[in-house]
Amino acid sequence: MPIVHFGYWTETLAKWAAEGHITPEQAEGWGDGNLIDEQINGLLGFDFDWSTTFSPNSRFDPPIETKILEYLPDGNRKILNEDGAIVLEKEGITSIPTEVDHLLTGRAEWEETFLPRLSFDVNRVDAALVKTGNRFVRYDQGGESYLQRGEWDAPYGYHVGSLYGAIRNWLGLVGSAYLLVDDPDLFQEIIDTVGELCYANTGYVLSRGAQFDFAHFWEDICFKSGPLINPRVFHEKVGPWYAKITKLLRAHGVTIVSLDCDGKIDDLVPIWLENGVNTMFPIEVGTWHASIAPWRETYGRDLRGVGGMDKRVFARDYAAVDAEIERLKPLVALGGFIPCPDHRIPADARWENVQYYCEQMGNAFGQ
Repeated sequence: MPIVHFGYWTETLAKWAAEGHITPEQAEGWGDGNLIDEQINGLLGFDFDWSTTFSPNSRFDPPIETKILEYLPDGNRKILNEDGAIVLEKEGITSIPTEVDHLLTGRAEWEETFLPRLSFDVNRVDAALVKTGNRFVRYDQGGESYLQRGEWDAPYGYHVGSLYGAIRNWLGLVGSAYLLVDDPDLFQEIIDTVGELCYANTGYVLSRGAQFDFAHFWEDICFKSGPLINPRVFHEKVGPWYAKITKLLRAHGVTIVSLDCDGKIDDLVPIWLENGVNTMFPIEVGTWHASIAPWRETYGRDLRGVGGMDKRVFARDYAAVDAEIERLKPLVALGGFIPCPDHRIPADARWENVQYYCEQMGNAFGQ
């Protein structure tokens, strides 16, 4: 069984660099699945980062320009971000900023600012090829363009994008709830536009001969008590796009489809599973004690999982790490489950504890 992680917060890498475990250049240059990620994997003992994926641009193109709108007396800055949201940020604070307004409030803004940025173009794939480095190479054969897997012996995924999480960012939680009622046709049009773009990206990449070990969606549409969208609405309006895209993936041999959603996802799990998403990630232990075990009891072995490892033990001691591995053993025994820290490894993580975790995971699971 591979020893898997989900990357690091920038503060974590900065601390480890200050302690001499990695170089400042590694701390600054790290990214999911890049060459520095591989170097740090070797130092700690991880096999790979689950977020190692080929990711065509499924967001705004061109992007919305981020700019400071106002400096406030309390030290906050009012900023227009890349999602068209107006947020409050304070220098040196890296937590999720407070949203105070959004550009997208109705059809006029949608058609003028947002819709023109969501059309498909092959440049969305070409930009991803530049970022990928040696993982994929593009070549021409008989006038046709192909993508060929580079030198890489760990699982490599295809990142589909987001079918609703990005939309929630653009509209905000309140705005999305109101738009569903005030202009249901526009609400559906936004979902369909995003779905069409993700489908077009996926179809183009797969038609060029690229092969992947798994596919991956990002959503983040739940919080600690449940979904940020009515499950009935999600099933009706977003579910068909999952079904269409996962059918295309299966037709090209991609049968493992994972989805990244933080929070308590229980009410959305059956919708994803019904529509071809079969692997839940990162299964946050958090305050709601998520686990694959009850989902497996309900949905059987069709449902898989990656995550569910309580990263908080990295701040404690070897005994806490040992106890967490013991807790994971019966979950691994279920099959179809790979433990992984249930989010980015935080800044309170001790380097030696993470190394010890990787070593003991290898001992426990046959590395």
